[in-house]
Amino acid sequence: MKRAKTWCLAASAAFVFANFSAGAAAVKPVMPQLRPAHGAVQLYVDGRPYLILGGELDNSSASSASFMQPIWPKLAAMHMNTVLVPAYWELIEPTEGKFDFASVDVLIVNARKHNMHLVLLWFGSWKNSMSSYVPAWVKRDPQRFPRAQTPDSKSLEILSAESASNLQTDIHAFTALMAHLRAIDSVQHTVIMVQPENEVGMIPEARDRSAAANAAFAAPVPAQLTDYLKLHKESLVPSLRDAWQSHGFKTGANWEETFGAGIATDELFNAWSEGLYTGKVAAAGKAVYPLPMYVNAALIRPGKQPGQYPSGGPLPHLFDIWRAAAPAVDMLSPDLYFPNFAQWANRYARPDNPYFIPETGRASAAEMSANAYWAFAKLNAIGFSPYSPEYLSAEEQKVLSESYDTLSQMAPLILAAQGSDKIAAFRPPVAFDGTEDLSAQSITLGHYVFDVRFKLPPPVSTGAREDVPMPGAHGGMIIQTGVDEFVVAGTGAIVIFNTTGTDDNIAGIESIWEGRYVKGTWVPQRCLNGDENNQGRQLNVPAGKFSLFRVRLYHYR
Repeated sequence: MKRAKTWCLAASAAFVFANFSAGAAAVKPVMPQLRPAHGAVQLYVDGRPYLILGGELDNSSASSASFMQPIWPKLAAMHMNTVLVPAYWELIEPTEGKFDFASVDVLIVNARKHNMHLVLLWFGSWKNSMSSYVPAWVKRDPQRFPRAQTPDSKSLEILSAESASNLQTDIHAFTALMAHLRAIDSVQHTVIMVQPENEVGMIPEARDRSAAANAAFAAPVPAQLTDYLKLHKESLVPSLRDAWQSHGFKTGANWEETFGAGIATDELFNAWSEGLYTGKVAAAGKAVYPLPMYVNAALIRPGKQPGQYPSGGPLPHLFDIWRAAAPAVDMLSPDLYFPNFAQWANRYARPDNPYFIPETGRASAAEMSANAYWAFAKLNAIGFSPYSPEYLSAEEQKVLSESYDTLSQMAPLILAAQGSDKIAAFRPPVAFDGTEDLSAQSITLGHYVFDVRFKLPPPVSTGAREDVPMPGAHGGMIIQTGVDEFVVAGTGAIVIFNTTGTDDNIAGIESIWEGRYVKGTWVPQRCLNGDENNQGRQLNVPAGKFSLFRVRLYHYR
């Protein structure tokens, strides 16, 4: 029965795709692409800006159509518009040169059925540093497909980036996938982005120690890299520039002569090797079907050294190496699983790096949602994606659904405001140990100042003197929609209004409406006055839920 069911799904997909492809010649669709827009870089899908409200499936979920069947409605109920899903090399090319795209086709059919887009994650040569998703015929032939090695010549379950055979075999499979997407999806654009490889980096060594890698390490640093360094000398990451400068800004010398001996240079070499490999895979895929592409990074815990984390991945101190090695990669993106979300997120906020958060987790749905509001408003993020949403509890799925529902209503406003001075975010910073700084924050939009607080004044009856932290998560955004008009959304905050400048003007609340947008039209629900706004003093953004308000202010002496 399982074989028959699989055949039916594949046959259904083939029939659907045949009909889509039949009209492709008559249509000239606009490819999904990244475009500059009023100070931000945004993702455009079918010619319109698009905000990814995503979720990345657990590693194995997408390998089974039957396993996924009850998951699709859950994803839709969480108001996701995009799902990040693996494309498994081992399933796509189980026999060398013979491709089976049924596992991808079924995902596309179901995404269309649930009115969603997909981001495909190529689980090719590497996934979380290791080579566990390569086909069995690759795994069983280490002579043809050599592994990275330790200093004592022990082979690791990691394909060596120095092998032309490894690279060309990966490119052959990846370009076959991209050609298949072009054939079946170039009209509908269900797939809007692709990630070549996954969390690239070396573990437990800082670099490959195979004979081929050692020879490359002892050879001159490639001119492709040193030319990039010369061109960008004044804007290089400080640690890289300092290492290069301390050795005389050499060119034409080997890695140690150019950057110094030690584990830091080992990591630079590994970033170049695996970045160059990944960049060539991406470039070959784009030559076939030019979807936007990004790579993701596993981040560094405090005190860890290269090899104790995935050495050489697209980390902030290695940005210049990756930019030189992989120009076909559009974005370097962080996988954010640490409590100090904002601290790490800010390190990826660069003018040359469109912003996408493909994975996040190890936090409550409310905390992740508050981070999403902050990222969209503060960092001009094109998308946000909690990891493994299908395994969230029913209660957590409900919280994520509520926050994504509000964000989906606001998406046109967010997209129109990103990159401008009309949008701002509020979110308490959190340290790696989870300590939260609930100090008040000040935001200026137009001629108004928003005093955002995350604590409640203590009840008078208790005699307490210190403010009491609001429970739950805290975070949100403010968008200016008119001279005196604003949209505020989020959770767990109190907003008090003032005016800018040194005059004696006072900001007053003309009205606060709680409501929602329906197909872009504001539908008011409750007018909040009296006790609801502390007799005209403040906007209360309740804790424990994600709310949406339209606020109209006025100022007077």
